[in-house]
Amino acid sequence: MSNFGKNLPHLNSILNGDCVEIMRSIPDESIDVIFADPPYNLQLNKTLLRPDASVVDAVDDDWDKFSDFSSYDKFTKEWLAEAKRILKPNGTIWVIGSYHNIFRVGTILQDLDFWLLNDIIWLKSNPMPNFKGTRFTNAHETLIWCSKSKDAKYKFNYEAMKMFNDGTQMRSDWNIPICSGNERLRDANGDKVHSTQKPLALLYRVILSSTNVGDVILDPFFGSGTTGAAAKLLGRNFIGIERDKSYIAEAEKRIDAVKPASDLLPLQMTTKKHLMKIPFGALLEHGLLKPGDKLFDNKGKFETVVLSDGSLAYKNEIGSIHQIGAKVQNLPSCNGWLFWHYENGKPIDILRNKLRDAVKAAEDINSDE
Repeated sequence: MSNFGKNLPHLNSILNGDCVEIMRSIPDESIDVIFADPPYNLQLNKTLLRPDASVVDAVDDDWDKFSDFSSYDKFTKEWLAEAKRILKPNGTIWVIGSYHNIFRVGTILQDLDFWLLNDIIWLKSNPMPNFKGTRFTNAHETLIWCSKSKDAKYKFNYEAMKMFNDGTQMRSDWNIPICSGNERLRDANGDKVHSTQKPLALLYRVILSSTNVGDVILDPFFGSGTTGAAAKLLGRNFIGIERDKSYIAEAEKRIDAVKPASDLLPLQMTTKKHLMKIPFGALLEHGLLKPGDKLFDNKGKFETVVLSDGSLAYKNEIGSIHQIGAKVQNLPSCNGWLFWHYENGKPIDILRNKLRDAVKAAEDINSDE
């Protein structure tokens, strides 16, 4: 068993052993996000053949075998209970599964008082066919995303995901190919290193959406190391737990070969949810605007006057930047930061961001001192 101590010294490494035993040594509330790809308990009883009589390379590993549902449920409750303990108060957990296990996992998550945020459908654009023709082709897996509690202030990088999706809100159905081609790890004989290797694209999206740079992501079923590879690429830290040493060896080689994206692009995606709140009156306090200044819409159709308390005056109306913006347009609501402009047609949001930067710089100086 690893002894983590207080400061998680095992960052960016893979620990060999039983996941529950090792998780018990992790300090309370020390992990930002958990991504778990547990055994699916597929219950395969017969060899699966293709129409040409060749054998399908299915998941028949010993780690996926349980004697019955009760033993699987007991195992699931044990590792999820430890996950709940070690997650930070605002942390989240992702669990992926198939129809064989995901409903049992979902029940246990709710029994442990995790709060379900989304179920994500991973649509496989290239799924394995149903060779027997006895069922629909199984073309998806499900990811359950939960916060530690109902009231947790969890991370969700909404703007980053919207930008990632060409300016459209990211939906809960993700069309991503299964791991194949050059991405699939294979041994010297050309066989799959791991039977359930997940595509990097899937973990990239999970990590980008729910973590910040420097966060710690725990994967208790590390396997071939996709979580670690994506975490390193995106400037996050990881801790992997894996009991099969052959998997660890391949995962370490894979992660060592990853070049962090810090050389290529900015990693910290700031979201509006986490921006410092700046009231309009603060612009007056800091001299960025003064009482009596006039504000305009971008077409110069409406003109309003800034009052000393941070309200705006328009004809006989007085209200906030949002209220007066909505009033002049005869709309139920308005984002006054973007609607109202000051000199040279610049939105007042520019002044808000300027003040944010100044306050942040002052905080950084004070923290250094």
